[in-house]
Amino acid sequence: MKDESTRSGRNTPPDSEVGAIAPNNLDNTLVRAIAQTCQHPRGSRQRNRYLNQLIRAIARSGKLWRERTEYYEDALQQTWLYLSRNLCEGQQYDPTRSSVTTWLNQYLKWRLHDFRQQAQADKIQHISAKSSGAKEFQDPVATIESPPEIPPIWEETLDWAKTDPDGELTQTHIKGRPDLTCQVLILRRLPPETDWKTLETEFDCPYSTLASFYQRQCISRLRNFAKRQGYL
Repeated sequence: MKDESTRSGRNTPPDSEVGAIAPNNLDNTLVRAIAQTCQHPRGSRQRNRYLNQLIRAIARSGKLWRERTEYYEDALQQTWLYLSRNLCEGQQYDPTRSSVTTWLNQYLKWRLHDFRQQAQADKIQHISAKSSGAKEFQDPVATIESPPEIPPIWEETLDWAKTDPDGELTQTHIKGRPDLTCQVLILRRLPPETDWKTLETEFDCPYSTLASFYQRQCISRLRNFAKRQGYL
């Protein structure tokens, strides 16, 4: 069908939940979810509600690109942010050109490519600084400007990190540094994220220690929360 009637919501049923996705009906389900999302004003409760449902539907579709890399979750965060900012406005999604999963996968793969380059540059810079005896080096991640808008998935994540209902985040900390807990680092790394170099200076703790702890202890807990909420 032509995208205008779908995106305007004229052929869309009144507000209703996006139900279970049958394999043969996945594209129609996602198109319907997009139409429901875009017919409400940006920032409204209804827009956030349907955007949340759309994110869940895409995450459950099995069509989102996956990679077993340490920076996949960060790239996925940026992809959800891109979706929330550009689905109905900005670099608006065009359903006549591709499916929404194809559109997002293209963006996700570019972000993964960026992270690979950043990781390589970070490694080279770190080795260079170490070999020269320099104590300071520039973190390539610090040059990334974080988008100001946070979609519903991260509002839920932020609330979970702040409240820490199980007490797990506040009890898990860097050895010898009870002030540097999972809760502290997760809150500082959620969008708009604080770069590692700033955290290194602020907490007087080596960049490598902070990043290693975050990778080993925080990422897994973020992933488990996302799974419980149905986003992965």
